[in-house]
Amino acid sequence: MIEAVGLTKRYGDKTAVYNLSFQVRPGSVTGFLGPNGSGKSTTMRMILGLDNPSSGQVTIGGYPYRKLPNAPRQVGALLDAKAVHGGRTARNHLLSLAQLSGIPARRVDEVLGVVGLQDVARRRSKGFSLGMGQRLGIAAALLGDPQVLLFDEPVNGLDPEGILWVRNLMKSLAAEGRTVFVSSHLMSEMALTADHLIVIGRGQLLADMSVQDFIAANSAGFARVRTPDTEPQLREKLSSALAEAGGHVLSEQDGALRVTGLPLPRISDIAHESDVRLWELSPHQASLEEAYMRMTQGAVDYRSTIDQKAGLQQLVPPGAQPPMPVPGQGQPGWYAPPPPQQGGQPFAMPQGQPGGPPAPSGPPQGPYGAPAAPAAAPNPYAQPAPPASAPAADTTKPEDAR
Repeated sequence: MIEAVGLTKRYGDKTAVYNLSFQVRPGSVTGFLGPNGSGKSTTMRMILGLDNPSSGQVTIGGYPYRKLPNAPRQVGALLDAKAVHGGRTARNHLLSLAQLSGIPARRVDEVLGVVGLQDVARRRSKGFSLGMGQRLGIAAALLGDPQVLLFDEPVNGLDPEGILWVRNLMKSLAAEGRTVFVSSHLMSEMALTADHLIVIGRGQLLADMSVQDFIAANSAGFARVRTPDTEPQLREKLSSALAEAGGHVLSEQDGALRVTGLPLPRISDIAHESDVRLWELSPHQASLEEAYMRMTQGAVDYRSTIDQKAGLQQLVPPGAQPPMPVPGQGQPGWYAPPPPQQGGQPFAMPQGQPGGPPAPSGPPQGPYGAPAAPAAAPNPYAQPAPPASAPAADTTKPEDAR
């Protein structure tokens, strides 16, 4: 178990952590959340004895880290995946750590298999990708088969398969009765991985509770109600009836109703009494991300602003039409459409136009501009070859330039 009591850390006139007290218990995954600059990394460094607290104390199993006998066999940690000698191979890096802690060499090969690096064990780590470096750091944390594990952003740089693997690894380690302390900014992963949450802001404790209790305490559930779209009068009738019963009703963009203040059985009874047919009646609860944003909105130090693009807008040439707005652009889920296929070739200029390929004079062409007979297809990115004489004056018309 990890226990912090009155933990405080000051750097000159800046207080990174102030009077922080919490417990990380074995048998569950504890998520460590907080905005950038809230003191999470500083706290984890103090747990591992890398930084000395200005006041207070933090212990692991009742002892400070520096007084633990053979600490690497009891505590494993990943704080910085880049803290590796780039000239060493993955196996030699782990082997040196094992020899310092009296861990048998066979354990090195075991953890390389656990993290999936056995095929690159003899490659130098400086050539590793970010995700491979994360796997190597996790292997180093597991090397001593410790009972206490600390991870700072363990899924950073991992692909979806790697993220799922880390999630299952954390859960399996906790199921074995180990203490697992994980810091992350990915709320979706914490919602799927963590059982308990410790949330800090500006170095102070904001919450210490289970994930379910955290969401319930920092969000309000609601009921989503939908009536037949072909009968809008029923929607208005039900909305009035729910409001008279003490519910708070809000209209959503898709025509549904968001109802708070009334339980689902009561909403169903009111709809039945009002002779209103329902297409949907479902409970909804805020996500961990929404609850986290609501709690920490007053503890965020770095906030982005809207880019005004002052002085960067290009002037429209005289006689030219301003660009037409693209429907849906800038909205969530919008993607740029594929480029138009003019003349049968993707990205190509219209045939016969200045700057584009000449019009075909030979045999018929296929749907993508390739000749019907076997022949090399023209390169759609090729530029016209310059003439041997002096270049002619540019005759491109404004309408062609557009």
